[in-house]
Amino acid sequence: MPNRLLAQVVRPTARPLWAGILVAVVFLIAEVAAVAALKQVAPENAFGALLLLGVLVVSAGWDFGLALATSLASAAVYVYLHLEGRDSLAPALAVFLTLALLTNVLVGQARLRAAEAEERRREADLLAVQQAALRRVATLVARSADPTELYDVTVDELSRSSGADHVTLVRFESGDSCVVLAARDRADPAGGSAMHVGERFPLTGDSISARVLRSGAPDRIVDYATVAGPIATRLQGLGVRSGAGAPLIVDGVVRGALLVGSRRPLSFSPQFEDHLGDFADLVSTAIANAETRAELTASRARIVAAADEARRGFERDLHDGAQQRIVSLSLQLRAIEGAAEDPLRGELSQVVSGLAELHTDLQELSRGMHPAVLSRGGLRPALRALARRSPVPVELDLRVDGRLPESVEVAAYYVIAEALTNTAKYAGAELVTVCAYVEDSVLLLSVTDDGVGGAQAGGGSGLIGLRDRVEALSGQFALTSAPGLGTTLRAAIPVSS
Repeated sequence: MPNRLLAQVVRPTARPLWAGILVAVVFLIAEVAAVAALKQVAPENAFGALLLLGVLVVSAGWDFGLALATSLASAAVYVYLHLEGRDSLAPALAVFLTLALLTNVLVGQARLRAAEAEERRREADLLAVQQAALRRVATLVARSADPTELYDVTVDELSRSSGADHVTLVRFESGDSCVVLAARDRADPAGGSAMHVGERFPLTGDSISARVLRSGAPDRIVDYATVAGPIATRLQGLGVRSGAGAPLIVDGVVRGALLVGSRRPLSFSPQFEDHLGDFADLVSTAIANAETRAELTASRARIVAAADEARRGFERDLHDGAQQRIVSLSLQLRAIEGAAEDPLRGELSQVVSGLAELHTDLQELSRGMHPAVLSRGGLRPALRALARRSPVPVELDLRVDGRLPESVEVAAYYVIAEALTNTAKYAGAELVTVCAYVEDSVLLLSVTDDGVGGAQAGGGSGLIGLRDRVEALSGQFALTSAPGLGTTLRAAIPVSS
């Protein structure tokens, strides 16, 4: 409480001059009245200290000039009230003026310290606002937010934390143009319209964007009235007078720029340019992360596609080669068996039976590699075939009409197949429910059993591979399996890119 009161009295900046004059006059009048009243009670006392009160108040709230004028006026009043003491007036006046001037100096120093403290407080508040804005953007970067959302939040936060009138995020294209990815512009008193997303500008003439692209370093323009070009003309129409920009550098290449503009000249400090650079670094990191994720997803998709193609090739080779050869040999042996005599006929019969079992095993193996029914009929008949072979009863809810992209059908088939296999091996379930339907261009899958639960996506269950396969198609994979409450596996796979 005392600090707040002191801050209200000792102002870091002066109040209006007219208010100071009014306060000085009021205090002089009040002081004269008080001294006159007190001298009636104690005529022998000068009561000069009372006249210093107005000097102190004016010194605390206004500039030195007004405080000095108040001191001289108070001294004149002091002389007027004590004319009867001519013999002792000069020393007393000297003491009064000295105290008044000393009061001015001391209070002036206090005001200077208050101004410095106020400036430090403002700087601390601004830094806190800027750091909070950076944290919000950094959180989106760490969360791998959608780039469009990140761009919008970046220009919003930069605009709020810097007080800039105009903020633009641009991407450079082919070295001779840039396109706006996000922009924010405060109300323009000149009636100009703000830049819009997708607006394209040639990098001809002089502009911060062109400078940043050439140098790969931050740059500024003190007054747009001194430069010419399409971008400068556009910003002049928005009332922008000065600007600064920082590059977006990804893998050593300048990919874009983050730009701010002000309707005041010379309005961006070096400290602000550091703040702008921090935002640009975050956006650059987000772009690099997004591209890395996209490359990883594409690489995983290529690996999965190559593995599926290899399985398809093995299935064809087994079906058209080994299985057909076994069938042919079995027929030949049956013919030989018919002409043979006992006990050779019995032995040949055993060999033919063994070949039939081998043929069945190869059929199961080829079906596991790449089911022919999936290639011929699509997902619905393939899932029905899985349900028929499952040792645990399966209820199907299939709302998939027509064919889906091959990679999606294969991924969905293996998700369901692995889930049913795990249910039969580990769940102790009596019923499994399989759902598959398309909603908003996404194939939604779920496999739910009433077993013991407690399943985990690890420990050799095969679910890790399924998660990789689904995520390679930009899908999502989730497993819920509380002990005693059964297991539910869900997957969502986009059916179009």
